[in-house]
Parts: sequence; C-alpha cells; structure tokens
Amino acid sequence: MNKLISNVLDALIVPGFSRIGYISRSRLNNWEDVSTFDLAGKVIVITGPTSGLGAECVRTLAPTGAQLVLVARNAEKCAAIIDSVASLCTGPQPVCVVAEMGDLASVQNAGQSIAAQFPQVHALVHNAGALLNTRELSPQRTEQTIASHVLGPHLLTTLLLQQLHAAQGRVITVSSGGMYSAELPMIGPGRTLEMREDAYNGSKQYAIAKRAQVTLNEMWAEKERSIHFDAMHPGWADTPGVQESIPKFRQITKPILRSLKQGSDTISWLAAVQPIPGASGSFWSDREIRSIHKIPTTKRSDTRDARTNLWNWCNQMIAPYLDKP
Repeated sequence: MNKLISNVLDALIVPGFSRIGYISRSRLNNWEDVSTFDLAGKVIVITGPTSGLGAECVRTLAPTGAQLVLVARNAEKCAAIIDSVASLCTGPQPVCVVAEMGDLASVQNAGQSIAAQFPQVHALVHNAGALLNTRELSPQRTEQTIASHVLGPHLLTTLLLQQLHAAQGRVITVSSGGMYSAELPMIGPGRTLEMREDAYNGSKQYAIAKRAQVTLNEMWAEKERSIHFDAMHPGWADTPGVQESIPKFRQITKPILRSLKQGSDTISWLAAVQPIPGASGSFWSDREIRSIHKIPTTKRSDTRDARTNLWNWCNQMIAPYLDKP
C-alpha cells in the first residue's frame, strides 16, 4: 500500500515532487535519520558543498564520523562551511579541495590531489552545478552547463576509479526532475550536447545536461561492476539556484517547495546506507527507484547509438586531462 501511494504521488508530479511527497513517504516508511549512521573511517567526496543541497549534505553527514572532502571553487566559502559544522563532527574535520567543476584542468588537479591524499574513496557525490540564463563558456570553450554537469564529473569519476574500486565505493549524481522533458541528443559530426548560441535556452540546456547525467550513470554501472553508481533527483527544493535562475517558478510553487534538508535527504542516504538497496545504475527519488523516462519521446531517443556516441564524446573531451603529472 505504501508503494502504491508513493507511485500515485510520483505519477501526479506536483505532489510527488513537492514537500507533500517527501513528508508522505518519510512518514509512511519511518525513515532513519542519516546523521545517526556510523561512517567512521569512510571518505566521502562532495562537490558543490558551500550552499544549497550540497551544504545540507555536509551538515547531515558531519555527525557520522566520515572524513568529508569538500570540492569547492571558493576557498573562503569552503572554510566557512567547515567552520559551521566543526561542532557537529564526530570524526576528522572536513578538508577543502579547491576546483571549478567546469574547468577540466582544475578538476584534473583536484582529482590528483584527492587520489594522493586518500587511497580509498567510499562515496563521490556529484552535486556541483548551476542553471544559467545566458550562454557561457568554460576555459576549454565548452558550454558551461555541459562542462560543469557532465564533463567535469565524468573526469573526476575517471580520475578516482582506483580509489573507488579499493573501497568498493559508490558514485552519486544529483540530477533533476527537469531531465524528464529532455531527449538524449544524437551526438555526431558537428553536434554535441551544447546548444548553439542563436538557439540557446538555459532551462533546456540544463535539462539536456541532466538527461546526459542519468544516461552516463547507467553506462558507468555497466562498465565498472565493483563500484555502485546511482543518480537521483531531489524534487522541487527551495535552493539558491531555484531562487536565482527560475524566480517565477519559485514564486508560484513556494508554498509547496521542499526545504534543503528534504531535498538533500536521498543524496546523503545514498552516500551512507549500507548496502544500497537497489541495483547499480538506478535512478532514485525519496529513497525509491524511479524510471528515467516519463514520456515516449525521451525513451525513443535513448538508443544504443546515442548512448555510445555520448560516452565516446565525453571520453574524447576529457582525454587530455588524464595524463599523470
């Protein structure tokens, strides 16, 4: 009965994605508080940890005893979040690694730094990113949304494979329910995931990036069997990104938006729960596995060739940044 109620909420979208869905599911299933888990000796890497869902994950996981490694582009903000959880930590204090996830050279340095300091990584949480209203380019001249949501995480995962294998670890990718509206592009000659400047739409580009994330999550799971790969969407949460990038949506939905704690719950849970109660490559929402498709057009676009071309393009883009120092 609980599963049926949850499925109905999900099918109706608004109640499922809003705080209504979170409150209903957490009460029906009597969820355990992730902050009470014992993760002593585990290393958890979190990107985008200084605000929004990432910062809430840091606050949730600080009492677990895990060694948190925070990958942030702003050292001062990273130091501030570390100071804010100092009294909550029951294990080592978090450490900061400075990197811009949309800059592949920066991600390369971060990955090498983490690998040098930590022989095992229990969990890698890909949370960093933003929804841009204007087209911007990364230092490598890639559209910034694709660079920070797709290529940067793909590179960091690749650089930390040895550490993840050593821990039989897991990789958690924070996607978005917005990806349900996006088809998987067929990458080919002259076509990538990037929208052209003359046709650019920030929300659509974001949805394409999020579609690519969940597809790559499934492909990673097929290729790296000793690591657990999971993607999730947090529902509609009142994050700084929502406030800044889609203010009209926030104005309409504010009464039912999730808190940061509600939106981040499944991220922290996937990083902490032992074992993850689902197959590698799964897509989660509110601690339950969901389909990555809701409409026929996105399912039709999700072909073997489109997947292969996406994987090959990502590897081609990150290849120059895999050399050892």
